[in-house]
Amino acid sequence: MKPGLNMPTRNHSRRSALKGAFVGVTGLAVAGGAVGAGVLFTEQPSQGAHAAAPNQATPVANNQAITAILNIAATAETLAVTFYSLVLSHADKLGLKEATRINLKATLVEEQLHLLFLNKQGAKSAAKNFSFPFGRDTFKNLELFLKTQQQLESAFVAAYLAAVKELAMLGRPDLAQVAAQLAAIESEHRVVGRLIGAMLPIDNEAFPPLLLKNVAAAPAFLKGAGYLSPRKDNTFEFHAVSTTGAGVTMTMPTVVPSTTTTTPPITNATPAAHLKF
Repeated sequence: MKPGLNMPTRNHSRRSALKGAFVGVTGLAVAGGAVGAGVLFTEQPSQGAHAAAPNQATPVANNQAITAILNIAATAETLAVTFYSLVLSHADKLGLKEATRINLKATLVEEQLHLLFLNKQGAKSAAKNFSFPFGRDTFKNLELFLKTQQQLESAFVAAYLAAVKELAMLGRPDLAQVAAQLAAIESEHRVVGRLIGAMLPIDNEAFPPLLLKNVAAAPAFLKGAGYLSPRKDNTFEFHAVSTTGAGVTMTMPTVVPSTTTTTPPITNATPAAHLKF
């Protein structure tokens, strides 16, 4: 048995966890308007958070659209920190092994680092209190934890992939590049969940599926799935966590300024130097 695999005691339990996680991601595909997990959306007239494209709207409108995207990302990262904090505080009930706890601690710290970066860009989360589709049982039952984790990480990847395109269209290739970095890490987090559930193959996607039509679709999905509807018996509050001592490297994004001279510059693009670190 490989270190870090939180192996269920029976094959039936393993299959149940995998089935539950798959159902969660399928629900995301339906919510995002997809007909399947591998759907490729074709070009559509821009709507929602990515409505304005460079030189087709005023700088004010573009900045408003960028702010909306960043705020949605901050909300997702705030939810992620809340989720993984609760998972680790219930690690005994979930039966998580030490190696698994180390991996999840790093995941938690990475989500907090994402949030700190977004906050420095002026992003604000729309919520500080969250709910979960299975309430407190999410943190008592391994299958429910995995189903929730796979659904959330798939949603985060999809939202950041949409953000890459939208931010580039809005004249912010620097932020688009960071969104791609964030999508890459969220995809790694999805694999961490598959590792915990012994879902083989662990890394099973050649291309991450585009499960959301645009960034603006993310809040509606999260609310519909039960993450943004806190109530008396299903309310979990965000608390920031320390970002030290987890072995996480590359704690700031790397932004490489474009040096090409063949492509006309986007007039309202903000240089990478304007990012706050």
